[in-house]
Amino acid sequence: MAAQTPSLETIEDFLAQKRIAMVGISREPKSFSVALFEELCRRGYDVIPVNPNTPNVLGRRCFARLQDIQPPVEAALLMTSPAITDTVVSDCAEAGIRRVWMYRAAGKGAVSPKAIAFCQERGIQVVPGQCPFMFLPGAETVHRLHGFVRKITGRYPQRQCA
Repeated sequence: MAAQTPSLETIEDFLAQKRIAMVGISREPKSFSVALFEELCRRGYDVIPVNPNTPNVLGRRCFARLQDIQPPVEAALLMTSPAITDTVVSDCAEAGIRRVWMYRAAGKGAVSPKAIAFCQERGIQVVPGQCPFMFLPGAETVHRLHGFVRKITGRYPQRQCA
């Protein structure tokens, strides 16, 4: 089962949340997840790192579980493997999180068909298999190029018809 392409409105709604959890952020300062974390913070997002294997990321307290974050977040960006995503979406539901983004640029990323179905069954908005960098205004050239390629191949999210 291939990941569905979300609507542009679902992506915009997720990005309109200014306090989000990033689940599975790496402990490695030069990793892609840390670069995305830094960019989101630079753009004014309050990004809460979640990784049970590290106490902090770039000086910010890192939480072991989504359910421990206070005050709660409304959205979670998953930078996990598909097997971990299956567990994390259950944590999202338990924590009352209504928006989930399963990151993917190349490879499988965080996308799991089982997790997508879980979210849909519970009314959780899901963005399966997109890179947030493509949707941030003024992103670097490589991210704009990635979005352009997805547009010409018909895999870029579209607006829903009213």
